[in-house]
Parts: sequence; structure tokens; C-alpha cells
Amino acid sequence: MNSHINKQVDVRKLGLIAYQEAWDEQERLFATIVNQKLLNRTCPADEQRPTTNYLLFCEHPPVYTLGTSGHAENLLIDEARLTTELGATFLKIRRGGDITFHGPGQLVGYPILDLDNFFTDIHRYMRLLEESIIFTLAEYGLNAGRIEGLTGVWLDFDDDPTRNSARKICAMGVKASRWVTMHGFALNVNTDLSYFNHIVPCGITDKAVTSLAAELGYEVPLEEVADKVQRHLFELFGMELIET
Repeated sequence: MNSHINKQVDVRKLGLIAYQEAWDEQERLFATIVNQKLLNRTCPADEQRPTTNYLLFCEHPPVYTLGTSGHAENLLIDEARLTTELGATFLKIRRGGDITFHGPGQLVGYPILDLDNFFTDIHRYMRLLEESIIFTLAEYGLNAGRIEGLTGVWLDFDDDPTRNSARKICAMGVKASRWVTMHGFALNVNTDLSYFNHIVPCGITDKAVTSLAAELGYEVPLEEVADKVQRHLFELFGMELIET
């Protein structure tokens, strides 16, 4: 199979798209990769084909999503009020992690990768996703990092823990099967943070949520941030861009 390793990535910028629509597109691309891998196992070597990798960037209308390991009680508002008062929707989805919010002004990234093309290590995969965000935020003068035992990217991550000043700026939740990934990260760029008041974000009760705009004091173009995240992902994973 080594002769069929493919590090090229098809980057697709979907703009503002309904969560369910993006989910369906992820499922479709995920299935094409898995089906090709299964076909490669049964056909002669000269008929085997490399799998394709994808990186989707988008933003969503207001939606709360709950992962398979999440707790419904972390949604602090009745679902009916959520729709009528906040104009948001609520979905239970097949990814890791607890409850989170997606909305306009948030950069969402969905890498749909065959990790057989890169490395078969989910822990390393998650750390490199985090690293791409950390490097991106550093370009805006923000010192971001990790908190042990908590997935995602944080500010004031190494501060005095008794002051509870750590602020989450990027949530992450992934699904992987047959070393093919789905879902990904949600970076708060110009997000309306008031939506987070209605949940316990990621099930964490003692830490705040922030955004790039809140930290800098001005809004940043989503496209600009996406380009930086893409560049760092490509460098960290050794990816190559498919020119379309």
C-alpha cells in the first residue's frame, strides 16, 4: 500500500452552510475514502488507487451539538426556547466530546483524511490539530496552548489554576474509523459569545470561552484566519495542495 500513499489534500471552502448539510457532505466524502480502502484490499495491486484527503472550511448558522460521550444536562435552555429565543437548533451527533456551539463568525474546519497517508496515531493527530491553531493564534500575538486532560486550545493555559482565568478559544471533537477522520475543530474568531451562556461548554464548568475578536478588540476576516490555519496544517502534516 505504500506505493499508494497520497498526501495531497482537496481544500473546499463552503462558506455559511447549515450544520446538517455539512455533516451530510462529510459523510459522503468519508464513505468514498472508506470504500476505496476496502476496494484496495480486494483488487490486484495494479488496480489499487490512492485515497483522497479533504479539508473543509465553513461556518454554521447557530447550532448546539452534543457528542456521543456528552451529557444532555449541559444544555441549560429548553429546546423550544432555544429555537424561539435564540434562533438556534440542537443536534446529537456522532463525534467525541460534549456539547458545543457553532455559529456565524466561527471558523469550523473538517479534515477528512485517510491517516494511512500520514500516520496512524489519533493522539498525534489531535495534538497536530491543536498545534495548527496555536501557531495561527501566535501570528496575532496570542500565547495559546493546551491544558492537560482537556482537548482544545486555551489562553492563559499556564496561569495560576486557582484564579480560573483559562479561556477556551477553540473546541475540538473528532470521529475516526478505519483511520479515516471526520469532524474537527471550531475556532472562535468573531463569534457572538453570548450563545455559550446557555450551555456548559464541552462539559467544563469552571473555565470561560473567548474569541479572537474579544482578545484583540477588533474583528478579523474569517478567510484570513482560514488561510493561516491551512498553511500550518499543511506544514505540520506534510500535506500537498490539490490545485483545482
